Amino acid sequence: MLESLIQKVEGYLPKEKVSLIQSALQFAEEVHLGQSRKSGEPFIEHPIKVASYLADLSLDATTIIAALLHDVIEDCGISTDQISSNFGLDVAYLVDGVTKLQKFDLSQNQKPNYISPIPIGQAESLRKMLVAMAEDIRVVLIKLADRLHNMRTLDALKPSRRVAISQETLDIYAPLAHRLGMGEIKWQLEDLAFRYLQPNKYRTISKLLNNKRQEREIFTNNLTEILGQELVLQGIKAEISGRPKHIYSTYLKAKAYRAQGKQFGDIHDLFAVRVLVNSIQECYSALGVVHSLWTPVPGEFDDYIAGPKDNLYQSLHTAVRATGGVPIEVQIRTFEMHHFAEYGVASHWRYKENSDSTKGSFDQRMAWLRQLIEMQGDLHGAEEFLESVKTDIFNDQVYIYTPKNEIKELPAGATPVDFAYRIHTELGNRCIGAKVNGRLVSLDTPLKSGETVEILTSKITHGPSLDWLNPNLGYTVSASARQAIRTWFRKQQHGENVQRGKELLERELRRLNIKLTTSSILEISDIASEDDLFLGIGSGQISPLKITNKLISEAQSNNISQQKNPRISISPSAKVLGAGNLMIRIGECCKPSQESKILGYITRLGGVTVHRIDCLNYGPNPDPARVVEVFWNQEDLLELVNIRIEASDRVGLLHDITGTMSGEGVNITESRTDVESSGRVIITLNLELSSVAQLSKMFSRLEGIRGVNSVTRSTDY
Repeated sequence: MLESLIQKVEGYLPKEKVSLIQSALQFAEEVHLGQSRKSGEPFIEHPIKVASYLADLSLDATTIIAALLHDVIEDCGISTDQISSNFGLDVAYLVDGVTKLQKFDLSQNQKPNYISPIPIGQAESLRKMLVAMAEDIRVVLIKLADRLHNMRTLDALKPSRRVAISQETLDIYAPLAHRLGMGEIKWQLEDLAFRYLQPNKYRTISKLLNNKRQEREIFTNNLTEILGQELVLQGIKAEISGRPKHIYSTYLKAKAYRAQGKQFGDIHDLFAVRVLVNSIQECYSALGVVHSLWTPVPGEFDDYIAGPKDNLYQSLHTAVRATGGVPIEVQIRTFEMHHFAEYGVASHWRYKENSDSTKGSFDQRMAWLRQLIEMQGDLHGAEEFLESVKTDIFNDQVYIYTPKNEIKELPAGATPVDFAYRIHTELGNRCIGAKVNGRLVSLDTPLKSGETVEILTSKITHGPSLDWLNPNLGYTVSASARQAIRTWFRKQQHGENVQRGKELLERELRRLNIKLTTSSILEISDIASEDDLFLGIGSGQISPLKITNKLISEAQSNNISQQKNPRISISPSAKVLGAGNLMIRIGECCKPSQESKILGYITRLGGVTVHRIDCLNYGPNPDPARVVEVFWNQEDLLELVNIRIEASDRVGLLHDITGTMSGEGVNITESRTDVESSGRVIITLNLELSSVAQLSKMFSRLEGIRGVNSVTRSTDY
């Protein structure tokens, strides 16, 4: 391992720099002597691995040395002065910066409180990390490499620690790597975190990809040979390879396809090819060759060279139907674009000899960071800062025009309300409507890049609606808009906020049919007083949905008694590995549960029955040809919930209700309608839902239907 690191740096650094790295390596070995990691390996292996990751990115000697020494202050009692005298001020500065960041890691076992479910340390860690980035990006590059190796050795920790660190990695470190354009580290962090957060889904996707691997490799090799020959005929020198499939991104894509009613096999880039050429002109020439060989898939072409992504990623993406109509994705880019796509801002050091172009690219990549630092002064506390980063910085962006042709950058999914607050807080507070490209739209309309938005305002400032903070209604996406709305409500009268909060919580509890005393709610939610609870909800600081989600979660885990406990049952489902929608039923003989190890047995009618692996009902000597591998389909676990809708009868009422259900992806299994002589109608429905959050969102939608007076959960069905 030592030799490997030295060989890497010898490949791109002068001898005197390599000598300094060898000195740092010897120093690190001496001060870490006798120390071991929780996995049992010598501690020195960790800093060497971190340094090796950074050497793969061709980073400078100062960064490599700082990576080798990044734990010596915290774990060995070495001072920054000692580091400075031995290795220079720059190394000491980087090591000190990484050490300060580690003080706020989740390794400190920080416990979130309920009003702010984000650990304070996590929020403060990110704030310090981003400030450190503004001063020297190399501090965070070391931290990312440190996190990558820690994720690779996570098995040594307790399960609860693995989950906490993995969640932080997926929430903070992977998006940060994406924003820095470091695709290689991003996908590794995502896959490692996904493995610990959702192990069953990880194994399922991994098996599905492995089952197709041999087929994919043969098919891809044939494609690359055909494409390579044609590119040579056109005088284009290219490097063609199959693109590796990443488990987490495949899971997200499969999830999105399932929501559209598509199957796993419909994913366009299960088969993928990457073409690297020398110039931008050759990129477009190669695209023409690809489209001449195979039929393009409509709507599946993206030109990220002419219009780079927000992290400056550049490439041409197209999907074509190759031999046999199989969909395949092709990415085309230059070698330099590829290096930037894989290593992002770290490429600044590799290509620094092209100082002017590299500096311009580097400055562009870091523009979002300057925006964030400027924003800090307007935010109240670390939690709001973290929310702002997650939504306004880490999310993909859209670019919207004002009527004066000024461009405003907003997170993807942003609405006219977000746009109004991005222009000016007062404009947001006075917003009553909007026009998109000259056409009136509702305030919850998601905006698309390139659209022109005009905000309609009232002459008098009535202030925002508290509904704009309701995540179920979709009025705001950006943290900056939500913060401005909360600030407005904080300035209102204390008594009004308390009364408003009490009414909002009572409404949420009533429609979910949860009956608990206020003291019980305070105990469960860790809020000091009734006044704090109602004030927080009334001023928009606390979502009533979060309170009710917490109550239901506690009720399920701790068996909290309620006067009436709504009937909820789980509908388990299973799938046959690698197959489509076969008829599958759960065996009545052994009644396997989600915790059971299971197998499938093909019935004579062609369906599959799921049994416990130790069930003998299908015979002591089962036919091996009829035994198939099955797995629990965690995505499709459904809660069966009854709801009661009271409304004024009118033509089209039931049509509007069922249409709303369909729009929210909710299945109605049974229904009953009772019409009274007074014109009041009672509609009772039995629904399949994926979560309490989906139920609450559906309530908000149903209550907006004309004629609907109330919607509550029912126990009488």
